[in-house]
Amino acid sequence: MADKSYNPFLAAQAQFDRIADLLELDAATRDLLRMPLREYHFSIPVRMDDGRVKVFRGYRVHHNDARGPGKGGVRFHPLETIDTVRALAMWMSWKCALVDIPLGGSKGGVVCDPHHLSARELEGICRGWVRQIARNLGPTLDVPAPDVMTSPQHMLWMLDEFEVIRGEHYPGFVTGKPLNAGGSQGRTEATGFGVIFTVREAMKELNLRAEETTASVQGFGNVAQHAIQLYQQMGGRVRCVSSWNQAAKAAFSYARPEGIDLRELRAAANRFGDIDADAARKLGYEVLPGEAWIEQEVDLLIPAALENQITAATVQRISPRVKLIAEGANGPTTAEADTILNARGIFVIPDFLANAGGVTCSYFEQVQSNTNYYWTLAEVLGKLDVQMTAAYAAVSELARRRNLTMRDAAHVIAIGRVAQACRDRGWA
Repeated sequence: MADKSYNPFLAAQAQFDRIADLLELDAATRDLLRMPLREYHFSIPVRMDDGRVKVFRGYRVHHNDARGPGKGGVRFHPLETIDTVRALAMWMSWKCALVDIPLGGSKGGVVCDPHHLSARELEGICRGWVRQIARNLGPTLDVPAPDVMTSPQHMLWMLDEFEVIRGEHYPGFVTGKPLNAGGSQGRTEATGFGVIFTVREAMKELNLRAEETTASVQGFGNVAQHAIQLYQQMGGRVRCVSSWNQAAKAAFSYARPEGIDLRELRAAANRFGDIDADAARKLGYEVLPGEAWIEQEVDLLIPAALENQITAATVQRISPRVKLIAEGANGPTTAEADTILNARGIFVIPDFLANAGGVTCSYFEQVQSNTNYYWTLAEVLGKLDVQMTAAYAAVSELARRRNLTMRDAAHVIAIGRVAQACRDRGWA
């Protein structure tokens, strides 16, 4: 279980401060980049199905837009905080810069639990969120996208509300839309596939053959499912996955030594990726505690759930067999745990490289929507592979040349690019 005292924004700032020292950034640039350029806090009144009005808290944070319009998801989560949103916005700045797309970093959220809301109530939250922030969103300002517990349907409600307010069509206002409403082929697969594109490149460096490796995955949402799909297509075996179980209000891990069957587990899960424990047992899976995913005897770990999962406490449970960790989630590893992983020689593909496939494909969708010209699935996935592979190669080369970890090398490239854009604009 994550440490409730953990503050992701303080962790993100500490991460930045260390890299700022490496880059020898001046004081003005440091002051500019360690805080958001602007942030919005607002209330969203929604009439519930029972007739009463409930007020939800919403946020949108613009960390930096020196390289282009803000880009970042909107997550619905009962434990959402402004510091989580600030950290995620900062990480989006680095992520967009690392894969070298002309976008800045932003993030949004609403404190709510979609498990307990009807479709009509969720629609009210989506439209209310847009109404509160519409003047500060748009294709040339800031472009939302799906995140934790939001979906293409949520994005379509947001798009419709924005277009009603503006009185024009703005398909590039939001990404992650349904295909029949201007979405991009490959957007659903992009983040998970991107994780495995980087795993493929890391395995080449580590002299590992995918078909001879096994993995354990935390999470069973969109990212995890598509990462599992491509990893299995490469010949790898996933022995364990974890997911939240809404009925028990707890996470469980589902293990099978010979490997999971993705199709049957999908059938046993709901739209949030919550696996039914009883259904899994009937299918022959061993049902274990939620944190058991991290202690499996496998070669590869893929944390693809929430931040702050590999900590100074949980890292001790990682098997000596593990050679590679690919961070599908944002911020899953604390600084203390990262130090231990480095000391143990475990190769880590950092989050904002490993999971950058989603924002890269979101950029592709934005380009297609703004030009009203759409690409085939093969074109999208081909472009995604090229972009992700190039980003990985740049990070790996710098890491070797300067004797840095992959995380530090990725930060040096990303923060250096954002800092340069700020200097070029005369902001620092």
